[in-house]
Amino acid sequence: MTLVVSEAELGGWAVVHVRGELDLVTSPQVRRVIHEAVAAGRHYVVLDLSGVLFCDSSGVGVLIAARRLIRSCRGRLRLILPARGAVEGSHVNRVLAALGVRRLFEVYGDVEAASSDEAEPLSA
Repeated sequence: MTLVVSEAELGGWAVVHVRGELDLVTSPQVRRVIHEAVAAGRHYVVLDLSGVLFCDSSGVGVLIAARRLIRSCRGRLRLILPARGAVEGSHVNRVLAALGVRRLFEVYGDVEAASSDEAEPLSA
């Protein structure tokens, strides 16, 4: 399966929607989009991973690198995992938890919650 990446703006946040498989072949595409957003001065990024069906260590590496890059610009990175079963049901969430890096990320159930200043992240 291929990866589809699209961008939008919501409430001052750059929203990057990712659908498909996030792996060795496709992760550079996500890395490029995030780097372009940061280079354009967009330091508040929501990465919508609700459509990601598979994520390997390359995909996790891109997420960690994106977090580091955005934090270096004093920005924020928020991840979207499906609201239904976000804690145990999402493949990406299970991979992040298995690798012990889930706690590094602010995770929300949907884009509206992630782009709100009042919303609380989902617990790990």
